[in-house]
Amino acid sequence: MTEQLLSRDLMRRLDRLLVLGRRAHPGIMSGERRSPRRGRSVEFADFRQYSPGDDFRQVDWNAYARLERFFLRLFVAEEDTTVHLLIDTSKSMAWGEPKKLDFAKRVAAAIGYVALGSLDHVAVSAAANAAAEGARGSLGSRPRVFRGRQALPRMFDQLAALTAGGGTDLTASVRRHLAAVRQPGPLIVLSDLYDLSWRRAFRAAIGARCDLTVVHVLSREELDPTLEGDYRLIDDETGEGVEISADGDAIALYRQQLSSWQGEIGGWCRSRDVLYVPVATDFPLDDFVLEVLRRARVLA
Repeated sequence: MTEQLLSRDLMRRLDRLLVLGRRAHPGIMSGERRSPRRGRSVEFADFRQYSPGDDFRQVDWNAYARLERFFLRLFVAEEDTTVHLLIDTSKSMAWGEPKKLDFAKRVAAAIGYVALGSLDHVAVSAAANAAAEGARGSLGSRPRVFRGRQALPRMFDQLAALTAGGGTDLTASVRRHLAAVRQPGPLIVLSDLYDLSWRRAFRAAIGARCDLTVVHVLSREELDPTLEGDYRLIDDETGEGVEISADGDAIALYRQQLSSWQGEIGGWCRSRDVLYVPVATDFPLDDFVLEVLRRARVLA
């Protein structure tokens, strides 16, 4: 399953990276990133006065010799964090060449690979409505949590097994995920955002103190349609249809509305310190992960 998601060359290049958070979150176990708590490491953080019950091994005896007062040396605690990955598995994600879901799974695999290599926890959920339970593949209705490089094959298998089906309910999916995995951290949502409640879903993530990143995945056919003639378009998720005449004016209007829609989402996100990263599924995966996500400060 590994080679289906990430090439060996890409994984070697990912070994040097870290999933970034825009704030420090207390971790669960020791890891490789700064914690807001003080602990034991080689990196000095601060001094504070001694209080009864403190560990005498942390007393700075040089400071005592100069000031005749006890001070403790505090060091940066190195802890893990929880990286949350929420992948839209609604039926519309099966569209495009390559399919939107396939691209989203590969991006999620790359981010998860980086996080597991840094000893972070990775919590993975599929986002679909309750009627599409079977579309979540082997993930089921609850997120799966992984930690350590030994968990890579299991995470890759879980991602590869995801299939698209049913409608979208991003709000319920975000709330269900965060209720099951309460540790805040970076949350990456990978979706085509064909859900009118996306604002409510994003507010739920922000309210849970997650550092939200939205990877807006659309196919080339959606971004740059080449239709010509009369068509009946059927909504994959609702089954509703609409008759169109795809001429130059109609395509121009579509592109204008698409740009306005993406601009609206991007503007909303920027005003709330949410990272918004649009991408087409035909964009090279290596370039997206190693260049675009690094420029966006999702990875470093």
